[in-house]
Amino acid sequence: QVHFVESGVVLVQPGVSLRLSCAASGFLFRAYDMSWYRQAPGKERDLVASIDSTARRKNYADSVKGRFIISRDNEKNAVYLQMNSMKIEDTAVYYCKVYHRGSNYWGQGTQVTVSA
Repeated sequence: QVHFVESGVVLVQPGVSLRLSCAASGFLFRAYDMSWYRQAPGKERDLVASIDSTARRKNYADSVKGRFIISRDNEKNAVYLQMNSMKIEDTAVYYCKVYHRGSNYWGQGTQVTVSA
């Protein structure tokens, strides 16, 4: 079955960079688009970035455009989110996601806290 392993809990200061990773198994990773979402306390889960199966097309939320970079390694079955110039408002639980055979599958989430 579909399974993800994400990075652990992270605490960083504003302005620093951080890379999240998500290792996938249980499906043909290289054939599927992948996404990162985040959910801040008291808010809905929102799309942060997406990448198609070939990594040629990438989309970003306006709030992270120019700061975050999504990438993937189809040999390692992994998707990454490089987060630069981090802000306090980037504090959230970050999830990787795949839409596979009619269902959404989510990683367990990585708590990212940006605090001075």
